[in-house]
Amino acid sequence: MGSKWRKVKLSLGLNLCAYLRRTTDGDDDGDYHPLPSSERLPDAALLPSSNWENMVPSRTTTPLPSSHCLRLPKSLSKSSSKSSKQTCSICLMKMKQGYGHAIFTAECSHSFHFHCVASHDNQVCPVCRSKWKEIPIRSPGLDPGGRSRNDALMDVAHRLPVPQRNLNQWHIRGPEPGVFNDDESLDHLPVIAESNNTLDNTSDTTIKIETYPEVSTAPRSHSYDDFTILVHLKAAAMAAIRNPSLSGDQVSLLQSRSPRAPVDLVTVLDISGSMSGTKLALLKRAMGFLIQNLGCNDRLSVIAFSSNARRLFPLRRMSDIGQQQALRAVNSVIANGGTNIAEGLRKGGKVMEDRTEKNPVSSIILLSDGRDTINGVGMNSSYHPNYESLIPLSIRSGSNREFQIPVHTFGFGTDHDASLMHSISEISGGTFSFIETETMIQDALAQCIGGLLSVVVQELQVCVECMNPKLCLSSLKAGSYRSHVSADGKTGLIHVGDLYADEERDFLVSVKVPAESSQCETSLLKVKCVYRDPLTKEMTSTESGVVRIQRPKIAGQEEMSIEVDRQRNRFRAADAMVEARTAAEQGDLAGAVSILENCQRVLSETVSAKSRDRLWVALDAELKEMEERMVSRHVYEVSGRAYILSGLSSHSWQRATARGDSTDGSSLVQAYQTPSMVEMLTQSQAFLLSSPSTQGLLQSLWSQPKPR
Repeated sequence: MGSKWRKVKLSLGLNLCAYLRRTTDGDDDGDYHPLPSSERLPDAALLPSSNWENMVPSRTTTPLPSSHCLRLPKSLSKSSSKSSKQTCSICLMKMKQGYGHAIFTAECSHSFHFHCVASHDNQVCPVCRSKWKEIPIRSPGLDPGGRSRNDALMDVAHRLPVPQRNLNQWHIRGPEPGVFNDDESLDHLPVIAESNNTLDNTSDTTIKIETYPEVSTAPRSHSYDDFTILVHLKAAAMAAIRNPSLSGDQVSLLQSRSPRAPVDLVTVLDISGSMSGTKLALLKRAMGFLIQNLGCNDRLSVIAFSSNARRLFPLRRMSDIGQQQALRAVNSVIANGGTNIAEGLRKGGKVMEDRTEKNPVSSIILLSDGRDTINGVGMNSSYHPNYESLIPLSIRSGSNREFQIPVHTFGFGTDHDASLMHSISEISGGTFSFIETETMIQDALAQCIGGLLSVVVQELQVCVECMNPKLCLSSLKAGSYRSHVSADGKTGLIHVGDLYADEERDFLVSVKVPAESSQCETSLLKVKCVYRDPLTKEMTSTESGVVRIQRPKIAGQEEMSIEVDRQRNRFRAADAMVEARTAAEQGDLAGAVSILENCQRVLSETVSAKSRDRLWVALDAELKEMEERMVSRHVYEVSGRAYILSGLSSHSWQRATARGDSTDGSSLVQAYQTPSMVEMLTQSQAFLLSSPSTQGLLQSLWSQPKPR
């Protein structure tokens, strides 16, 4: 298990389980039912003490519906019941008379701080869900005490004005506008003026190009039909992350002064009935973390969907006021109804399509734990349903087939439609992450945000040109990136799009190399990158030198370049994953495992394996994990399919996705993480572990026997 953080996630994921009660006749009625109050965990305890207050405005506390509850071990439920009498379930602080805090006892006999109940914006008990007939009115001058104000986001929550209506009723508000052109105005001049400070000044260009032929020397008499050249690209680093000598405070200061490309972000959140309880609480906490890490030039809009979809608020800058309003809106949602992913995506695409102004970076994040129950796509056993029909035209690839608005999808739990989520991300140019346990929602989201907030290159195109009239290109291996070779075979083009700071891309170019009669060297090709600076909006280009190989009359046996071999292994592994998934979907799990095992054997004999190359180690570990998730049809349906698709998404786009324990620092499967992602993950984990209430809950969970 390794790290303390890994134990935290395992404890939460293994011990906090949904309980489904059956009817008296033994038939499952398809609905969730509440547990007795003695066996239930107070809803407020689902979020960390300080961070829960950071996310949830004290005047708009929203209890979670009783339709999806937690069953804890009996020993824990007893201690929880006892502690609930001593702890206010709204603010999670101790209750003791005579310490300046009035105590309010409700009709259901549960007690709370008077000022907490006065701020409670509904008449439902957060503990037992019973409806109150009376609730005290908060005095305007009353200052709630006993709460920490260390966290900036918590201060924002404390400054929220008293709501004029119950935000739990978001779904019955007035009609939405027909056109979403009410996005908040932008002001980019200060950012553009300082744009030259964004990148590490030790680098002359934003993109560094390196090329590696498979061998540097080839006999003149030999010809090659498939000679491989690796094209390696790396984006420049963000200055604050690149300099390891800076302290934490210096990094924060430099990041605040060093501008980056602002983001327009739309989050499309599943709030169907299956999201009740812990899932919704953890999703709200993750959204609170996201809101906290957006800057004042970033804009956010939130779409919530169940049987229908609703825009909670328009694209709004995440200033202090914008964060306040976003926090309140996110905390207002409740879980109920079916799952209409198509309508949620349509609304998200409409927000992007109708906006009057655009930030340099745009993206949509889709989070869901289920299947589209309204449109019926993906509900049958068909291997190739029409998933593309769910994706609105506004967020599909454009007429020139260049991706404009990627949708990064997150499927969590064991019942989401992994094929659908993967297809949505693949068609739009985004990534698919598999969140196996709900406790990883925030980490997975943090990793994605760490990348989106560090875009340094846009509209990148990689041009390959043969430098010898006798040569021609035979193929370009670019994964999911669109590529093509000209009819005469002299040029090739790869459409890459955005790059995050420190992000790398590797492409394999195959050329036909003829024999040489007298020349001592052969010029092969050169590479040119054309891209847009997201801050200045200017198009820039950079070129590599000409790739050449020596052509002596007689040459000894030369070993394959480890750089080329490493990337060949990646493509071999990805191809094996595709074949194994096809076999598994056709019911041949034994054949699928055999495909993966054969790939492992092939990779183990390569130059990379002999040198214990880090990517080979990661690929080998990932293939083994996939084999274990194909031991039975049940295991494959529950987690195997999603794990494989998330791995394919990561390797085909060469971008980090969450799957298994990939966000854990001790994991072997950490391909493509950038320093910006790691930094955001570190903040996410500190955000949780710093909470005293969460630590207490975890201590109780660790004391319980682990399930087998």
